[in-house]
Amino acid sequence: MTTPVTIYHNPRCSKSRQTLALLREHGIEPAIREYLKDPPSAKTVRSLVKQLGITPHEILRKKEAAYKEAGLSQDSSDKNVVDAIEQFPVLLERPIVVCGKRAAIGRPPENVLPICGIEG
Repeated sequence: MTTPVTIYHNPRCSKSRQTLALLREHGIEPAIREYLKDPPSAKTVRSLVKQLGITPHEILRKKEAAYKEAGLSQDSSDKNVVDAIEQFPVLLERPIVVCGKRAAIGRPPENVLPICGIEG
């Protein structure tokens, strides 16, 4: 039985496209979640953060206009950051690949290979 793989993908993002292509080069056809069209819930964002082993602030795109619009700062609580990502999915760092219970941010794209059992 193969482990399901999901990519939180933005087709307009070059790193996201490169990560998807890299997975496919290694024979992995992930479930594609275009998170701007299908935003993750706060529960899903918390799950991603846990799988990544980082804080919500570390998956936050701080240069997006929505960062200011959401009233975020480096002092924002984890809950406020998660809620803002749910409301403004453009704030979610991309791409994120989930393989089973593990996840990685595809920056650079090769970061996702080890979680899928592939040596880069």
